[in-house]
Amino acid sequence: MDRQAKIASRMRRKKRIRKKIAGSAEAPRLCVYKSLHHMYAQLVDDNQGKVITGLSTLNKEVSSRIKKTGNAEAAKVLGEAIGRKAQDLGIKNVIFDRNGFKYHGRVKALADGAREAGLSF
Repeated sequence: MDRQAKIASRMRRKKRIRKKIAGSAEAPRLCVYKSLHHMYAQLVDDNQGKVITGLSTLNKEVSSRIKKTGNAEAAKVLGEAIGRKAQDLGIKNVIFDRNGFKYHGRVKALADGAREAGLSF
């Protein structure tokens, strides 16, 4: 499968998922994006169309605790950090948006880290 077809498949999955889920102020959408070298996580309120907060493996509080940025260990640390940040904002429930990525590897590690930090989804 060439690169363009792979991206198109992910976009189709993403579109199908986003039809069914939407975040609110009470339960924002935890949107995950992974690139080759980094991971990004955002809490989004779709009713207002605003990002509540976000973190990535580029942030100092996350990057200081990891050796490499593109592995499952880094994703778990990012999940714990976004979970703690959400707890500080008074958010306990989220809707997990895997953004078209398969739920395994780094995406699963991030979700597990967020659950360990106290988020429920």
